[in-house]
Amino acid sequence: MAFNKEQIITALAHVLHPQDKMDLISLDMIQDLIVQDKYVSFTLELPEQNEALALDLKEKATSSIHKFIDKDAIVDIQVGINISKRKKAPEPEQQTSPQNQVLPGVKHIIAVASGKGGVGKSTVAVNIAAALARTGAKVGLMDTDVYGPSIPTMFDLFERPNITSQKKLIPLEKYGIKMVSMGFLVDVNQAMVWRGPMATSAIQQFMKDVEWGELDYMILDMPPGTGDIQLTIVQTVPLSGAVIVSTPQTVALDDVRKGVAMFQKVNVPVLGIVENMAYFTPPDMPEKKYHIFGEGGATRLAEELGVPVLGEIPLEQPIREAGDNGKPIVLADENSSAAAVFISATEKMLSELESRASSAQPKVEIKFRS
Repeated sequence: MAFNKEQIITALAHVLHPQDKMDLISLDMIQDLIVQDKYVSFTLELPEQNEALALDLKEKATSSIHKFIDKDAIVDIQVGINISKRKKAPEPEQQTSPQNQVLPGVKHIIAVASGKGGVGKSTVAVNIAAALARTGAKVGLMDTDVYGPSIPTMFDLFERPNITSQKKLIPLEKYGIKMVSMGFLVDVNQAMVWRGPMATSAIQQFMKDVEWGELDYMILDMPPGTGDIQLTIVQTVPLSGAVIVSTPQTVALDDVRKGVAMFQKVNVPVLGIVENMAYFTPPDMPEKKYHIFGEGGATRLAEELGVPVLGEIPLEQPIREAGDNGKPIVLADENSSAAAVFISATEKMLSELESRASSAQPKVEIKFRS
């Protein structure tokens, strides 16, 4: 027989958490419930990674559905990680307090985005953060790509963050940069099989449930594209500006237009375009430049869109090696030509940020048809 969500919820209300002695429904641990004919799917949300507990609750939830609803039901349970413990709902007067604002201690929040993957967006983001930190600025780096976090590898940092007595995550710190990433919270080999709402919920917690403190700059390493996470960020975070990363290829530049359009729709200033892998110079022929992926594409597109080109990053082995070794090239070899380009791009970004701050307009809301 077919059944409905209410029946499933009733069945799951019989499953008790072994430590909290409350049922899964009361604890709000069931998310994204889908019921179709005899197929049941939902996400079991845990406050932290706990494979034994997850397995126990999945078995009990499946058994309860089979016992109270239908022994032939097909039950598909995914496990999600919610980094904050359960909290009581705030009182109405607390909802507008400064403590509940998004990143209240950060002066400037800058998104580093790309229209598509594989263009070196994370490489640019970490080197911008490093270039800012080397000046003595207080810098935060938030890895918002929950499906493919790169920050742990690029900083050779795989520790689990601690939690304050107020149940807030303490960001990890290296080279003077405070960082948070989903890669710090789950096993490096674990695939994040999450639906959109779960992923955006995790990013919102990175904003509100992390003890960032006072920062001069927060760099957001965005996921590629213009999906759920990107839209959540541009709608809820007071962004100071955005940097778009691309390669010279036409297929990559076509996607840049979409990224620029998304930020422009909500009046977030695009501070400029960084053209990554712009050219290759052989180490033994420093006077040569080989434009493997095309030449001048970002410059032409920037002129078309009315935004500046912040820098043309060469395709060099030391940049890749620095990222793989856990120390961005700006810090690993600050006197290299590659580091100089990243530092120059960061300086141009700050100049654009300063000049555009005075003309910033209020953000607008984007509404989508359901």
